[in-house]
Amino acid sequence: MKHSQKGEFYGDTHKTICLDGITLTDTVYTHPKVDWHYHEHAYFTFILQGNVIEGNKKEIYDCSPGSLLFHNWQDAHYNIKPEGFTRGFHLEIEKKWFDTLGLNNETLEGSSKIGNPLIKLLMYKIFRASKLDTDASISTQSLLLEILSQLKNDSQGILHKKPKWVTQIDEILREQFAENLTLEVLSKMINVHPMHLSRDFSKYFNCTLGEYIRKLKVEKALSLMALQNQSFTEIAYQCGFSDQSHFNRCFKEVNDMKPSDHKKLLFSK
Repeated sequence: MKHSQKGEFYGDTHKTICLDGITLTDTVYTHPKVDWHYHEHAYFTFILQGNVIEGNKKEIYDCSPGSLLFHNWQDAHYNIKPEGFTRGFHLEIEKKWFDTLGLNNETLEGSSKIGNPLIKLLMYKIFRASKLDTDASISTQSLLLEILSQLKNDSQGILHKKPKWVTQIDEILREQFAENLTLEVLSKMINVHPMHLSRDFSKYFNCTLGEYIRKLKVEKALSLMALQNQSFTEIAYQCGFSDQSHFNRCFKEVNDMKPSDHKKLLFSK
């Protein structure tokens, strides 16, 4: 079985940034299929454009723009790339990085597809930092620590059995964020009093209900922008914004830049 070294992915790597214990790569995938292999270090794969199918010993993931995967260093997997252009952004983490910061990486095991939209938004920020910052070290490490903290919270939530309504409302919001949802409607759907829902939501999601819905909309917009075949107005309405102006304001609030600026970075080499 092939053992891939640091920074080695299967395609044309446009850019590699080596930081202290972290390696960032931006790669256009060129291999229709990559047989079973594993990598030297634990890493995240963030699909920026196109599609890829990935399988491991337990699951098969169908990945489109905005999909985020994690692999531990010893976890074997394979990849299949359908026809068309596919590009991935990778963040590799060496063991020495965890050791230097005194972090425990035991919770990062196996392979998984990460659905948490807050983590995906952080990955977009790391990607943009790799394009904009002459020294991306501090921003990348800070954002990565936020990602690991969120992953730890998600893991602890599973272990300590969060209230049932937390999982219910997250599933509802991820599927119906573009609809005109109200606090009263959501409360009835999960059978929780509106005051209780409003008060306790931030305890489990680290933001208010309204902020979470806006972040879901923006995260969806980011994935749609990779397709290139829709205008900002079309994306705005598809994601549930009242108009493009509303979309622009929310997008900048979440990402600290305008949609047009992000799109320029996404399609720049």
